[in-house]
Amino acid sequence: MSARLGLVVFLVAVVLSAAFLFSFLSGGGEADEVEVYVGVSFCGNTSAEARLLVDRVKDYTNLFVVLSGPVSYNEAALTEVCDYAVGAGLSVIVFFGDLNERVLELKGLEWRLQWIEMARERWGNKFLGVYYYDEPGGIYIDYEWNSSMLYPRNITLNDLTYDMIAEFYVRLFQLEGGLKFLKDYGVTSFVSDYALYWFDYLAGYDVVLAQVGWNHTFAQDIALVRGAARLQNKSWGIIVTWKYMHPPYLDEAENIYWQMVEAYRCGAKYIVIFNYAEDMSGAYG
Repeated sequence: MSARLGLVVFLVAVVLSAAFLFSFLSGGGEADEVEVYVGVSFCGNTSAEARLLVDRVKDYTNLFVVLSGPVSYNEAALTEVCDYAVGAGLSVIVFFGDLNERVLELKGLEWRLQWIEMARERWGNKFLGVYYYDEPGGIYIDYEWNSSMLYPRNITLNDLTYDMIAEFYVRLFQLEGGLKFLKDYGVTSFVSDYALYWFDYLAGYDVVLAQVGWNHTFAQDIALVRGAARLQNKSWGIIVTWKYMHPPYLDEAENIYWQMVEAYRCGAKYIVIFNYAEDMSGAYG
């Protein structure tokens, strides 16, 4: 069996897990009440690829996360993808890496701010919000900081306290402006992370998706993100990410299904499968 065929078969098994979970969770609920959103992320490059994935999952999911860098730079493609997903009965979350007005102007992406307003009017409550930036807490921890990056300049790394570092992290987002724009316009902000969930919420995020699946302790991640969400009156969820850095990337379907069900039982509002591989040339990339 070729590597590509093996990956496709594996992803089908994973999606079937989502199908069983969605069926399990949606039984007996009112039509206009959504107890939990279950879906996949689209990390491909074109609207045509997105349509293929929508067709594959639309019968047993209710959420489509447009987590594509290339599509986030293409207004027409993004609108087309969301139109197609919503037309198939799915709710959508869209990814943007920048919403700061100065940055958008430099990159010729001013349309994003107007697009978000349009999305609310066009798709109503099917437009769940914006997945803004990615892994802010994890990046903050893993980045190789040095004293030249600090302000004021008379502070060294040895002078820093945990309180100062936490305040700096929160202020980064307050000064950046993207989360403030979303809050001012009543748009729900999403992000996934593998650390600092508490401070993601403090920084202004409405929903944090804990990354599960790789070599983390599942119970610990759920406890941390759920505790942070509950104490700050926010929502939370999970995104099932890679277990391996090589094909098949994701864990076995049975283990993923168990993680999804356990997250639901713990109160997750959003459950997402991270659908990405290093070779995205497959039919459902």
